[in-house]
Amino acid sequence: MALTQLAGMEVDLVRKRMRSLRLTVYAAGRVRVSAPLHTPLAAVEEFVRARRSWIEKHQQQFAARTPAPQLLYEAGETHFYQGKVYTLALHAADRPRVELHPEARELHLYLPAEATAEQRAALLTAWYRQQLRALVPQLLAKWETVVGRQAAAWGIRQMRTRWGTCNIGARRIWLNLELIKRPLPCLEYVVVHELNHLHERLHNARFWGLMDGFMPDWRVYKAELNHVHLTPGAPPDAD
Repeated sequence: MALTQLAGMEVDLVRKRMRSLRLTVYAAGRVRVSAPLHTPLAAVEEFVRARRSWIEKHQQQFAARTPAPQLLYEAGETHFYQGKVYTLALHAADRPRVELHPEARELHLYLPAEATAEQRAALLTAWYRQQLRALVPQLLAKWETVVGRQAAAWGIRQMRTRWGTCNIGARRIWLNLELIKRPLPCLEYVVVHELNHLHERLHNARFWGLMDGFMPDWRVYKAELNHVHLTPGAPPDAD
């Protein structure tokens, strides 16, 4: 994608059918601006200039993060589940399965001895998805009442740069599979955040004011998620 010089910085400028300007800071500090088709370039540049300090703050935060370790899915390796650290244990078995041992803080993987790292990863990922899928309905039932908005549908995705998304027109929310590894209040924060978009599309003063009413401690959970790399080299977007 071609870069455009705006307000003294390189920006990915994308024009599309939309009603307002949108700014995103990606991993490695890349800046992207999405703009309505006929917005004058001067107006886009002023938009970027007015948010220069915000952009630089998030670029600095991303640069300070420690890259996530490369997982090999070997015995003794540490993995997260609901905010706690578990040690991986491997067992040879014909029937693949995962067992959680909370007291010992261990995750036991049972699968054929010749299973590859990719197969071990696939087994654990499927288990993570199953656990998150079981949690979401009760959290939606709890928070839809508080927020006063109801999602028509929801799903789980492995996302590289978002903890959650909301399709406002379809009233559909998507949650990142990685949330099952974070503490439960962090998952709840993302659920509330995405439901709140059914009140307010933009991350503006009204949006955050509503968040204060729905979940007064949301900043604590947002800050915790902001220190996590979703995948090696790809922290969550600041948008």
